[in-house]
Amino acid sequence: MLIFLGQGNPEPKYLGNRHNLGFMAMDAIAGAHGFGPWREKFQSWISEGTIETAGGPVKAMLMKPKTFYNNTGRAASEAVRFYKLTPEDVTVFHDEIDLAPGRLRVKRGGGHSGNNGLRSMIAHLGPEVRRVRMGVGHPGDKTKVMPYVLSDFPKAETEWRDSLLDAMARALPFLAAGEDERFQTEVMRLAPAPKSDPRKSADGA
Repeated sequence: MLIFLGQGNPEPKYLGNRHNLGFMAMDAIAGAHGFGPWREKFQSWISEGTIETAGGPVKAMLMKPKTFYNNTGRAASEAVRFYKLTPEDVTVFHDEIDLAPGRLRVKRGGGHSGNNGLRSMIAHLGPEVRRVRMGVGHPGDKTKVMPYVLSDFPKAETEWRDSLLDAMARALPFLAAGEDERFQTEVMRLAPAPKSDPRKSADGA
């Protein structure tokens, strides 16, 4: 079984935030692949289902931790222990300020690059957790990062965001089959990143 975990914050006021892009990814996957209803377990909302790959169906569980963004590793480790899985069975989906809006990259291993949610995942499970990094762009000043990621996507950015989420959900069978590079390529084919920075037109939105 695979675990796909989205990073985000559980309270309603955070739902539209850039920091909740991981939660949005989980909802997109659940809808696209007919996963079961959300229920509470492992300090999270979870949904279970299967992903049809070229090699056959792969069982997966989606997680939206209720532990808040910076403590996602706590919920993930609980699920990993219960199912006797390894860190390699876990994929975390998160917003990435070091990638331009609409870009997506898959990475396994390495550090947390200042992302406290990843810091928690690494602390509880180790660095071999696979990461799906969904670009939201950088505000340009490190002192503005926190208010930036904790603000909602403006209307001018919802088009690329929704296209990225849809493409990611449609290409997921490649990720479930371990074809990380093909998944990444397919997502970018289905939802090319904006050629110009969409935030420039969002300034007045």
